[in-house]
Amino acid sequence: MTIHIPPEYDGRLLRSYLKLTLGLSTAVLANLKNHERGILVNGQRVTVRYVLRAGDVLELFDRDTEANASETVIPCEHPLDILYEDDFIIALNKPPFMPTHPSHGHLTDTLGNALAFRYAAASEPFVFRPLGRLDRNTSGVVVAGKTRAASGCLSRSLQKGEVTKRYVAVTVGEMPIDDAVHTVKAPIYRIAEPVEGGFIGIKRAVGDADRDGAVYAETRFRVLAAGGGHSLVLCEPVTGRTHQLRVHLSHLGYPILGDDLYGEISPRMDRHALHALSLSVPMPFSRMREDVHTAVIPFSGCREDSPLNLPSPDGFLHVLAGLPADMAAVVGELFPGISLLRSPPTVGLLRALTLSEA
Repeated sequence: MTIHIPPEYDGRLLRSYLKLTLGLSTAVLANLKNHERGILVNGQRVTVRYVLRAGDVLELFDRDTEANASETVIPCEHPLDILYEDDFIIALNKPPFMPTHPSHGHLTDTLGNALAFRYAAASEPFVFRPLGRLDRNTSGVVVAGKTRAASGCLSRSLQKGEVTKRYVAVTVGEMPIDDAVHTVKAPIYRIAEPVEGGFIGIKRAVGDADRDGAVYAETRFRVLAAGGGHSLVLCEPVTGRTHQLRVHLSHLGYPILGDDLYGEISPRMDRHALHALSLSVPMPFSRMREDVHTAVIPFSGCREDSPLNLPSPDGFLHVLAGLPADMAAVVGELFPGISLLRSPPTVGLLRALTLSEA
């Protein structure tokens, strides 16, 4: 990463700039300090006690190396639908039936395996750092940091509530259409189910925090269409609990079509009809500032016709993932008058779909 120091940081201690302005973690700083070319100013190695001057060229070696590359993720070739990629971040449209991470029983068929193969073919050290994960049967947007520093930026943005995720679901049952944004605030707990070898909590349910140890969960949603005994729902999880949207919609009496855990299997789809449609996230290092706790509003400074899947003037990456074939077919059959995507997709489309702004 190369940064030209602007005048407003003249006289700033480098340590302060790295931690407060760039937001680098202690672990990232330690790696930079230990690498021969970890921190260079004007081509010379310096310590974090260096005093910056306007016009300095700061270079940080924050790429992964063979020493810290993931050895447990087996490179395996699978098709990848890449929505956006640069030196710091990659956004993908994950297909259904593909787990995000390798796990027991899924050691070679995951998104992580596919990315490991891609970077191994390019002789690039690889560490898989996704910002959250999607269930195996949930399709849609997955974003990952390509360096430790970039991943740290993404994680802090998530913790500060600056990341907006939007999902589209087909539910069983017709919801009232009123164009209003509704909010579900229902704590979720993990059910201990008896299985061979002990108890394991896979299934979740709405419960009481005091009695069940449930954790707070909040979802916003708007009904886009209804008919034929089904509804098309746009959802935005405010919190990020496991199975949150599936649990909340089932709790309301409208389980997701094909959800065999919280509803019933369906002849229309052989998975649950849930797709991570879009994600808005601050681009790592694009908004270098000290007021790291100041909330930001996506779409500020963006024209309606600004294209998605490219960095925007507001310092965000707004990505949108088209529906996979199975869900597109169901949506087309049940709601023939609905089109979720225009070509090319623009900020105007995403602004119309957002549930966060008034």
